[in-house]
Amino acid sequence: MNYTLELNTQNPDSNIVFNTIMFDSFKVNIVERYIGRINSSQNLRDVLFKVRTLDDQIINRRDGNVRVKIKGDHFETYQELSRILNSYDYKNKLINRKDAEQDYIHFILSLVISNYQL
Repeated sequence: MNYTLELNTQNPDSNIVFNTIMFDSFKVNIVERYIGRINSSQNLRDVLFKVRTLDDQIINRRDGNVRVKIKGDHFETYQELSRILNSYDYKNKLINRKDAEQDYIHFILSLVISNYQL
């Protein structure tokens, strides 16, 4: 499955980060909320995501709700994967970027599959 990953599309002074994963037939909008300033000490507070069609129609979850809040063990896993994508090593191509992106994509895709009926 082909994908395009758009990371950190936000205002520089914001405590909110928007990431988007575009697949062939749908896209996942991810919202990360931080405590503190993005440029200095920051702590990830919570992560939400929604699934949309390519023409921006929201897809409902199996239970009828729209968004998913990542909690518990999934939150810790997401935090680690996000930390890798925001690291110095990733940005300066000192690690295999494709592997880091695929780990992130596969994790999000597993959450999408468990919460949505596509």
